[in-house]
Amino acid sequence: HSSEPSVKALRGLRQNSSLENKSTATGNDTLKDEHRYQQGFNQSQLVLQELSQTSASYGPPIKPLEYSGSEWQKLTVSRSGEAHFFAIGDWGGMDGALHPPNECMPHDAKPGCRPRVIAYSGGETPGPHVFPRTRWNKQHSELLCSHDEFVACFDGGDHDGAKCSPGCGFVQGVDTQPQILVANAFKARAAMKNPDFILNVGDNFYWGGIEENCGSSMSGITSTTRHQFDSIFEGIYQGAGLSNKPWISVLGNHDWGGRQFNNGWDQQIAYTWASNRWIMPAPYYSMRVDYPDFSIDIFALDSNAMDAHTPAEDPEHNLCSEKHNPPGATCAAVGGPASVASCQGWFAQFWAKNKAWAIEKVPQSKADWQIGLTHFPCGHESGFYAQLHGMGMDLLVTG
Repeated sequence: HSSEPSVKALRGLRQNSSLENKSTATGNDTLKDEHRYQQGFNQSQLVLQELSQTSASYGPPIKPLEYSGSEWQKLTVSRSGEAHFFAIGDWGGMDGALHPPNECMPHDAKPGCRPRVIAYSGGETPGPHVFPRTRWNKQHSELLCSHDEFVACFDGGDHDGAKCSPGCGFVQGVDTQPQILVANAFKARAAMKNPDFILNVGDNFYWGGIEENCGSSMSGITSTTRHQFDSIFEGIYQGAGLSNKPWISVLGNHDWGGRQFNNGWDQQIAYTWASNRWIMPAPYYSMRVDYPDFSIDIFALDSNAMDAHTPAEDPEHNLCSEKHNPPGATCAAVGGPASVASCQGWFAQFWAKNKAWAIEKVPQSKADWQIGLTHFPCGHESGFYAQLHGMGMDLLVTG
């Protein structure tokens, strides 16, 4: 999913409490502004490129949670006038061409081995692939298409005895490449509007984030991480108005592992120091964006405790699942959950730290605008987000 708020629209939202002000922000002046945007495009892109190349305001941490609650280096945008940023989330496809470490081999699946992330025939080819999810009616009261039925649509009609059901609504060329289609629309809009930065709300790599165990060195990037970032991110989101733009990012539940907690979530943090645009120095942090005539404070939060349950509960949507976490799963060495048994409590405590930090920092902000960035929608913690709104938070961007 992606969307594009304009700063002028936010100003109207604060002044008049009406989303209708977005139309006045982008109405009759659009054509004149577009000409001005294109004239300033090369200059602004160079400024942002220089900033992103020096984005590591301090070196990589020894452990991935070390910079939690820190303030990342300020982004300064020299262009004045109406400004744009884009938002995107739940975007990362599956890298079926990857051979993960400790790969499960046919007829020799050792405990703790990692299968390739392939859901259907052809899913092993390079580029992003789809995880065929179950499909329900709008009220989520009637199952229209099971996982096996949906996979059968990709496999040409049948899969493990299941047939491609009309209820799946499968459309060749649409369901087979959703990330590419959204990315193409994203790139086309970026070429028109020249956004200054991207807000990324997580679920960056399906099915379970970086396909290796937590605990790799923070001072480098593994070959697995490089393969997935090149295939799913770097090779997809490039082009006029998009290349070299900062991606201010958080982790989603699938980045922690989806239905386990010990995948390479820490490598997504480490990638901050291996990229000229990826920004994720910690699971929660803040960042200032300064324009000539206004400023923004962005507060990135990790809300993935919403998907951390007791070990026996909902194994397909549970970071702490006893069914899918491998035997002896632990991220204790890097400050993460120590075991399946302690997993839910760890995420609850971590979320409490996030909330206490935000409650302290949001009222202290001297910026003109305060924006929250997190993965889970505000309905999960409506009282907390209402409290932040009362403290001055103007906009919450979620997955």
